[in-house]
Amino acid sequence: MPIMEKVNIQINGMPYSVPKGVTILEAAQSVGVDIPTLCYLKDVNEIGACRLCLVEVKGARGLVTACMYPVNEGMEVFTNTPKVMQSRKHTLELILSNHDMRCLSCIRSTDCELQKLCRDYGVDDVDHFKGEKNLYDLDVSAPHMVRDNNKCILCRRCVGACSNVQGIGVIGPNNRGFASHIGCAFDQDLDDVACISCGQCIVACPVGALYEKDDTDKVWEALNDPTKKVIVNTAPSVRATLGECFGMPVGTNVEGKMVAALRRLGFDGVFDTDFSADLTIIEEANELLDRIQNGGKLPLITSCSPGWVKFCEHYYPDFIDNLSSCKSPQQMFGAIAKTWYAEKEGIDPKDLVVVSIMPCTAKKFECGRDDQSAAGVADVDVALTTRELGRMIERAGINFVGLEDEAFDNPLGTSTGAGVIFGATGGVMEAALRTAVETITGEELKTLEFAEVRGMEGIKEASYKVGELEVKVAVASSLGCARKLLDKIRAGEATYHFVEIMACPGGCINGGGQPTQSAKVRSFTYLRSKRAAVLYNIDKEMPLRKSHDNPVVKLLYNEFLDKPGSHKAHEVLHTHYVKRDRF
Repeated sequence: MPIMEKVNIQINGMPYSVPKGVTILEAAQSVGVDIPTLCYLKDVNEIGACRLCLVEVKGARGLVTACMYPVNEGMEVFTNTPKVMQSRKHTLELILSNHDMRCLSCIRSTDCELQKLCRDYGVDDVDHFKGEKNLYDLDVSAPHMVRDNNKCILCRRCVGACSNVQGIGVIGPNNRGFASHIGCAFDQDLDDVACISCGQCIVACPVGALYEKDDTDKVWEALNDPTKKVIVNTAPSVRATLGECFGMPVGTNVEGKMVAALRRLGFDGVFDTDFSADLTIIEEANELLDRIQNGGKLPLITSCSPGWVKFCEHYYPDFIDNLSSCKSPQQMFGAIAKTWYAEKEGIDPKDLVVVSIMPCTAKKFECGRDDQSAAGVADVDVALTTRELGRMIERAGINFVGLEDEAFDNPLGTSTGAGVIFGATGGVMEAALRTAVETITGEELKTLEFAEVRGMEGIKEASYKVGELEVKVAVASSLGCARKLLDKIRAGEATYHFVEIMACPGGCINGGGQPTQSAKVRSFTYLRSKRAAVLYNIDKEMPLRKSHDNPVVKLLYNEFLDKPGSHKAHEVLHTHYVKRDRF
């Protein structure tokens, strides 16, 4: 690696050596000095709009924005002078003057970056900026989220996430001056534009202006209905993030506590979506081999991420035939629960309520898609985000951190390491390769790690010699990266057999339904890698690490599905897609 050139600066009278060209904000953070900000998110939104990060620089005319101003040799920076502190306080008072301050009932109360800064700077009186306030109706049109512009502070983080990261750009600033607000073009409802329901705008928002539609009341109602049997399944990544809702360090595996908490909430069965992730791999690997051997449409592209699937339907409909016809693990779980499991347990599918705990707001949209009703009723009744589960546990008065570990129920709680790594970008690809390689060669893999498809890079490519076949694969996470990859394929600049695409940067561990973290954490802690490490560590320690070794999946085929790709499997586990309008 090249040696990074350094410059010598002072921050609050203390000397430091920092990399040349970084901003004052980055330099200060690297030496343990916090500078507040509301609009800044590294690599997402770096526009200097909120003016909270203003600092004094010796020799500069006026205050400068730390998030935009690069350091240089000999610079002297002051982050907490009376002038700086007064400027920040006035800025916060101005923000509050047009802000809905019903904090007690706000979904982000105690987890709001604006609230914390107001507390830090002693902002409790905004009467001298009292005047006209904008009032907005809530946009509740989309199936997955709510926009409350009465709480919006115009930081534009949501705009950066939608445009700069995801390449969607369906929201932006409308009007000018005091009438400025964030919304869709011509103030259309969110459900009337080509939003893909990923929720990245929600986890970027520093306040309570954006939040998922809360479906916890539906679950409480079902749990208290004696005529219903209510079961729950948890996505692979939730065990790596749920602890953050309770103040536990990023990168803590809370699988056992999560199971214990769900039992105490009253679920009749606590199962693992990793089981149906294994099932997805069996069907998907079979589909890949069938397409390779019989001249089917290539590359085969994964269909596990509903945000990606909706993006494909809106923006790249010419790739719809490339999509795997496999339902996602969430939907496969519901389909099997309401057919095979219900039959074994003697339950009428109409009386079985399937709840999913997901890292993803797009799962709320996916529940309502057509062709997701293997038993004649919805495969999945309710999809909750990780955050919603956290709120349910808190409301129930459960001491999450103090719980002893418990194990998933059977039979739908049995899984392999291949299923758990689904939650990280490249995990679906690696899991599929473990099965596809052994299926093609008939030989046991000596090494199960496919390192080339691991890591947080936006696009990863690899080629593997499998028997006589050279299998070319690619992985993309974030829809901005998906665009680049699909455009290369479309232009004939790249050829692959198998492609994995996840809508969210880093995969499900960074999904739009995951616990919110402040800009300081999101910008200066590698959140995705810490969360993903949990899943890879679990995989490494599991006795079974290949989906086709899952004994319950084998039993399922023997008793119910016959074989991968069978007529019965297609009836229960597969689906279709539709072209959607972009405007």
